[in-house]
Amino acid sequence: MTIYSLYVYDRHCACVYYQDWHRSKRPKPAVEGGILNAVSSAVSPQIVVNTNAANSSAFSSPRNTLMSSTGIVVAIGEETASPVLQPASSEISRSSTLPFDEEAKLVYGVILSLRNMIKKISGRDEQFVSYRTSAYKLHIYETMSGYKFIMLSDPATDGLRFVLRQIYNGPFLEYVVRNPLVPMDSHEQGIDNDYFRASVDRVVRGLSVFT
Repeated sequence: MTIYSLYVYDRHCACVYYQDWHRSKRPKPAVEGGILNAVSSAVSPQIVVNTNAANSSAFSSPRNTLMSSTGIVVAIGEETASPVLQPASSEISRSSTLPFDEEAKLVYGVILSLRNMIKKISGRDEQFVSYRTSAYKLHIYETMSGYKFIMLSDPATDGLRFVLRQIYNGPFLEYVVRNPLVPMDSHEQGIDNDYFRASVDRVVRGLSVFT
């Protein structure tokens, strides 16, 4: 048994946080404008660097500079720095069939559809906490303020709603809600807090079902 990933959605249905651990297929990076900033560096839109413009600039290297007083070149003949190699497009396409922004929309859409179906079938406001497929089990915990914590795990895993509640009552309240530097409901920024990410990672890795 193991845990695959964690999503956090705000009251506006936007994914504000993502983290994964044992996914066999990583999602493609989201398209630019598809997700909020700082949701996760692993799924942020790829930034294309114009290497031609960088090489043509006289200030492309900290050593290729001029003395401020005389204008004489300090260092010349430096080897061109090796560009950062991005994964080939074929490798990215093999990792997943969907970019992350589409995946996040599908996850939220499934939650919304199942919750509405349960209410209509049961005829009362019944709580939706999880569902299971042959490949994974989805767990959900919704706060009174409208935030939804969603975790995907191995299908044989028992209910992890208590873990999501623990993440909300602990790291989320401590490093997000009570932190004046973290914008809430900004429509532009995700949960950009290293302490929150490290604390969530610690909680999840400490679970007996993690391995």
